[in-house]
Amino acid sequence: MPAIELTNPAALPADWRDILALTKPRVMYLVVFTGLCGMLVAPTMPPVVLGFTAILCIALGAGACGALNQWYEADIDAKMRRTAKRPLPAGRMDRQSALHFGVGLGIFSVLLMGLATNWLAAALLAASILFYVIIYTVWLKPRTAQNIVIGGAAGAFPPLIGWVAATGHMNALPLLLFAIIFLWTPPHFWALSLFVRSDYAAAGIPMLPVVAGIPNTRRQIFIYSLPMAAAAVAPWLLGLTGRIYGGCAAVLSFVFLVLAGRVLANRATDPAEMAPEKKLFAYSVFYLFALFAVLVADRWLTA
Repeated sequence: MPAIELTNPAALPADWRDILALTKPRVMYLVVFTGLCGMLVAPTMPPVVLGFTAILCIALGAGACGALNQWYEADIDAKMRRTAKRPLPAGRMDRQSALHFGVGLGIFSVLLMGLATNWLAAALLAASILFYVIIYTVWLKPRTAQNIVIGGAAGAFPPLIGWVAATGHMNALPLLLFAIIFLWTPPHFWALSLFVRSDYAAAGIPMLPVVAGIPNTRRQIFIYSLPMAAAAVAPWLLGLTGRIYGGCAAVLSFVFLVLAGRVLANRATDPAEMAPEKKLFAYSVFYLFALFAVLVADRWLTA
């Protein structure tokens, strides 16, 4: 692996904030939330202590993914402005420590999940970690512009894991929740990549705007938004949820499509003029939070 470019060689040794940063807590919030929602909409609930443990395992698994991602991409992070201050490229932590931390956290989360709930949930958690680290980070991300399309599966596991932790089995609803996040991931990340594409280009990451151009990326954002919206309302159309979820999912998805349409219509190439892309990226985070929150509300209000 190429040598890491230290942006601050004189930085102080790592402290608890650096350990926390290694787990990518901002990403973890959404992972934990969707995992919790997957558990809360399941037909049966585990005891509170075991349910809390299952969500903790999902969080620890996500933290392991973040740590191993930063371990592997330390040299790349050093070349990107938005990641250069992370613990490894900033020189506050060595790669070996990050590797040990990530591997240990991942193994612990899987074993604890299996002992606390069931081994199917543990297997899904292990699969999500391995998929993110090996398939997405190591294989797809540095090689193909379809990295986000295929790699989106890694972030789609949490609601499925939460459901299986509660029930011990899978059915149509958690699989649809998986599909929603899987289809949501490309427009979400491509919107971001449009206004930070110079970072990806400098780091040699073949994100879609870098290799296929800005207009094509905008088209792909809108195209992927269509099946995402269909997947979002599918639970209601299939009778798996009530009208509260159905109505809110339709409205939330309509707004998403409007914002994606504005991105498609935008012709700007300067990141400073990409307000539609920034609005879509911000709304996409709200969209997923709101969609899953409404799903839980629908489940508990109509039970």
